[in-house]
Amino acid sequence: MTKLEQIEKSVTVDKHEFEAFSAWFEALQAERWDRQMETDAASGKLDHFAERALADFRAGKTRPL
Repeated sequence: MTKLEQIEKSVTVDKHEFEAFSAWFEALQAERWDRQMETDAASGKLDHFAERALADFRAGKTRPL
């Protein structure tokens, strides 16, 4: 049995506990996403996106929001 299967089998919570778990899990996902974005930005992985966006802006390929 995988770890995920064990978790699925053991999770039997009421509505309020489930809502609390969902909020915690969403915060965990957001934190991991933020850390990954920070790591990618610091390593230069996102530089080509910024360069392309600036090139499009300079070429007049953008529009105001």
